[in-house]
Amino acid sequence: MRKNISNRKGLLGLLLTFSGLLSMAQQNPEYTQYMYNTITVNPGYTGSVGTLEANLLLRKQWVNIDGAPQTGTFGLHSPLTNKKIGLGLNIISDDLGPSSEQTLVGNFSYTLDLGIETKLAFGLKAGARMLNIDWSKGRFYDSNDVLLNNNIDNKIMPTVGTGAYLYANKWYVGLSVPSFIRYDYYDDVQESVVSDKLHYYFIGGYVFDLSDEVKFKPSVLVKAVSGAPLSTDFSANFLLQEKVTLGASYRMDDSVSALLGLQFAKDFFIGYSFDYTVTPLNKYNDGTHEVILRYQLPQKSTVIKSPRFF
Repeated sequence: MRKNISNRKGLLGLLLTFSGLLSMAQQNPEYTQYMYNTITVNPGYTGSVGTLEANLLLRKQWVNIDGAPQTGTFGLHSPLTNKKIGLGLNIISDDLGPSSEQTLVGNFSYTLDLGIETKLAFGLKAGARMLNIDWSKGRFYDSNDVLLNNNIDNKIMPTVGTGAYLYANKWYVGLSVPSFIRYDYYDDVQESVVSDKLHYYFIGGYVFDLSDEVKFKPSVLVKAVSGAPLSTDFSANFLLQEKVTLGASYRMDDSVSALLGLQFAKDFFIGYSFDYTVTPLNKYNDGTHEVILRYQLPQKSTVIKSPRFF
């Protein structure tokens, strides 16, 4: 983080206190609206909506702390003609303090029909990450320190991950490993470059029909990393007349969130979330903002299909 963060009394000690939690978030970006950005979490989701889908997500974390995480993602995926094979693309840009990381991956999935409605998709993702670090933007930059004068410029690292996604019209569960290849990343707590650890993701959700006009959509995302506590998100959204979404989310020992979404022009969805930090770090920031815009190409088939809500 840039130097004015060091002027905030006690912040460094606070960050170190929560280093276990923070290091979990810093290895992979956090997403509050993961339920609308599932392709980033699990490649098995690729092509599962039955039509071309594109989404753009922008996240600004811990507003008013310079050097805090800022993330942007773009996703595009679609099934092929036979619907069993899905192809997709993800572009991710993630900035944290003196580091900047860009990721480009392709996604592939193959779907098996397990019943009239139930499907099981196996996904694979492969691509590359590019890491840049400019130590002059660090918290404790010292021009006389040899280690902090060796910037990292355009370091390319391969990434390969996989996932399984089981779903029907009203529910879904998924398991995934975003990358099997350990790569270098910037650790903001240690102010150094360290080696990544394997991440394991579990995602799940269900759609309850409370009435003809109201649907209840709870979901959960669990992230596990060796040596770090579990990161668990619980979300509860209410869908009104299949147009307006109102909800809340809780990330254990980290934040609470308010979510708002709107389906408009039939094929577009826009969602917004605001995270309020529940740790002592809330004294130093004004929350986290996240916006997502999603587009789904209308399906040409005239066959009546059950609506998809995820």
